[in-house]
Amino acid sequence: MKRHFPHLCNPITIGRVTFRNRMFSAPMGGTDITNDGCIGPKSTAFYELRGKGGAGAVTVSECMVHPETDGSHAYHLDTTILNSLAAATYTADAIHRHGAVPSLELSHSGMYAGTYMTDKSKQHNMHQWGPSDTVRPDGVPVKALTAEMLADIVASYGRVAGLAKRAGFGMIMIHGGHGWLLNQFLSPYFNKRTDEYGGSLENRCRLAIEVLKSVREAVGPGFPIEFRMSGSELFEGGYDLAEGVRIAQMIEPYVDIIHVSAGTYQRGFGDTHPSMFKEHGCNVYLAAKIKKHVSVPIATLGGLNDPKQMEEIIASGKADIVYMARALLADPFLPRKIMENREDEIVHCLRCFTCMAERAVTATRRCTVNPLIGREIEGNEISPAPVSKKVLVAGGGPGGLYAAYTAARRGHKVILCEKEQKLGGILKSEQAIPFKQEMYQLSQTYALFAQNSGVEIRTSTEVTPEYVEKENPDALIIAVGSEPLVPPIKGLDGDNVVIVNDYYLEKEKVTDQVVVLGGGLAGCECAIHLGMEGKQVHLVEMRRELAPDANIRHRPLILKEVDKYVNVYTDCKGLAVTKEGVLCETVTGEEILIPGTSVICALGQRSRTSLVNSLRDSAPYVAVIGDAAKVSTITNAVYEGYHAALDI
Repeated sequence: MKRHFPHLCNPITIGRVTFRNRMFSAPMGGTDITNDGCIGPKSTAFYELRGKGGAGAVTVSECMVHPETDGSHAYHLDTTILNSLAAATYTADAIHRHGAVPSLELSHSGMYAGTYMTDKSKQHNMHQWGPSDTVRPDGVPVKALTAEMLADIVASYGRVAGLAKRAGFGMIMIHGGHGWLLNQFLSPYFNKRTDEYGGSLENRCRLAIEVLKSVREAVGPGFPIEFRMSGSELFEGGYDLAEGVRIAQMIEPYVDIIHVSAGTYQRGFGDTHPSMFKEHGCNVYLAAKIKKHVSVPIATLGGLNDPKQMEEIIASGKADIVYMARALLADPFLPRKIMENREDEIVHCLRCFTCMAERAVTATRRCTVNPLIGREIEGNEISPAPVSKKVLVAGGGPGGLYAAYTAARRGHKVILCEKEQKLGGILKSEQAIPFKQEMYQLSQTYALFAQNSGVEIRTSTEVTPEYVEKENPDALIIAVGSEPLVPPIKGLDGDNVVIVNDYYLEKEKVTDQVVVLGGGLAGCECAIHLGMEGKQVHLVEMRRELAPDANIRHRPLILKEVDKYVNVYTDCKGLAVTKEGVLCETVTGEEILIPGTSVICALGQRSRTSLVNSLRDSAPYVAVIGDAAKVSTITNAVYEGYHAALDI
């Protein structure tokens, strides 16, 4: 068999361990973590799916080595804790039995201890320990770790590494990046010590090297040790790439892989977790530079999900291994699909941060494009229905397509009708915005799934009560979506106005001076895109805040981009649209004209309620999903479509 991406699929041997390919699953934390730090069964299933999906290695994140000074991130590996070693062993086995190498990331949060504790009652009662005496930006005082405390922490790294090996993990990753303890010692910004652990680069690297020596002594020769570092801290006062190269050179004698990431979590979330506004592979240049100066294998990551790009990274020698995190939430089987030459079936990550926002809000995990995520323990195989039925799906957006695909996989005869000529629903509008291309691509991938699973697709076909009566299905899934909200504002029907949903069809009409009316998620993202194109953009929102419908991880990054590219008017109500712009009323009652020869209407969506109501009694089983039920998110549409199909 000739593989389409031979470099990605080529095994690599590190120490005494051979990895089946160069595509590794990056550290991602679990959700059902017990208060004493054990890995719960849902998290075990979460990691297992990445092993089943074909990754060369799967990293369990993060195991905190010294609970006395760090309760963050919650995993602990300690023989004094009932089930701790057993839970880790079951997790390592679940990964390994599918052919992947299980890896455990060891970490200490330093001055940010307690940030993600499971026991919230202790979160604000911990002493914070770091390289130096200081006060965190949030006002929490930090004390400098003593030499005796550092020696105890170093020993704990070795002790936990030894337990990880006993539990069946085949590699250890030492987290030395992203602003956690080892990075705090490496960084001239955080480290102001005057003893042997501060000052010169040699001194700042001392703790990391002592940790690596401790781990090596515990795991023995031939056992792969990986060091994760930020190639550059990417902020003023932190170390740059040139110093990152020197750090890599200093730790090289003690490691088997140098894993190059970027930034610090607390000062640049959009750097450590690249947003849709960054290029795919935005951190690869850091790894490529470091690789020129060291001889051990180099791993890279940073918004990677395209096999062509990842193949080029390996083939050209920029790195030896590529890591993916969110990409393997969107499609855990991405490595396997690449190995099997099925790259056209990859579901690409949207970089929308639903996964991380859900963890922050509900302590669970969800993925916009993959309804299995966070619920892996329920299984990832579709069971055939006991009786094959005729299923009609009304609407070819993401929810309808996924529902049709799922129903067909269960053995039902499925017809999907879309009233427009092309499938995709509201996602068709994303094709004109470069940083949202994956959203448009998603509809095409789901359509491919539906077609390959045997769904009969009828475009330019509207589902009415009469149509349902003629088809006489056993089940009807109503996924007719929503329509733009266009209030009766004078001039909003003018030739200089483009509804945001139709921008992809009418973008040539948009001039260089634009007013975007509506500062929700859709309006903000369109305004950012227009600003990136070099247009003068004014954004008008009647509420005080922009993008309240964005999730808590994505919203700060949106606002940062808005600040770069857009002039903002909040507390401002649109009264009329003219050829010169939009007449608005401010919160004080003053009328102002916001100039623009083009206007984008982005005032929200509303469900097609009348159509839904007309169809509710058309079949024995009826499910209403997505925006047709309530204007919401792609996440909900896909999830509801999946489960509606499972219920037939």
